[in-house]
Amino acid sequence: MSSTGPKQAIYASLAEVAQALGHPHRLELLEHLAQGVRSVEDLSVRAHLSFANTSRHLQILRRARLVETQRRGKNVLYRLAGDAEVVALIKALGRVGERNMAEIGRVMADYFRARDAMEPVSRDDLVSRLHDGMVTVLDVRPEDEFAVGHLPGALNIPLAELERRLGELEADREVIAYCRGPYCVLSFEAVAALRERGYLVRRLEDGYPEWKAAGLPVETAA
Repeated sequence: MSSTGPKQAIYASLAEVAQALGHPHRLELLEHLAQGVRSVEDLSVRAHLSFANTSRHLQILRRARLVETQRRGKNVLYRLAGDAEVVALIKALGRVGERNMAEIGRVMADYFRARDAMEPVSRDDLVSRLHDGMVTVLDVRPEDEFAVGHLPGALNIPLAELERRLGELEADREVIAYCRGPYCVLSFEAVAALRERGYLVRRLEDGYPEWKAAGLPVETAA
């Protein structure tokens, strides 16, 4: 009879999940997969990794049951294994890190808060504002990510196109910007750029994956 008890067996499995999370590249791959289903080739480009390195990290995540595969024709695609649970796990990791890690605090102050020190808009607040038709919701992710899923009624202007497409934003209407998640730099850069031009703009507290994981309505570009 094994000397390993049920608690120890559970902890051993949880440790495997924790080990799978223990690399910055794998955390970034999970962030990209939270936007939608992706191939290894696509993920390698988005994460600026080699195909072999991307594949190796994905296999580690798959063994820990954080991602799963599906076949579409000749292509093997990856997706999160339980969107809401994995997104919540990453968010909890971020909260612990922000509270306990001094280096994270420095980065938050030097980069993120330097671009946007205002309190972000909560999901509940945005739901109310959407219902009242009071704001323009701005999605600054790439167009292909927007097409897979986005907040209801959102306007998609990728960050790189923002300056030349300012005319699509009403100058006297508040803008709520969002992107891939709480550490996605796209919305911070968009907020800073729009404020410099006199727009009333704030960020959503996190991003599309957290909105979707909360069970709130989303749209796709059919």
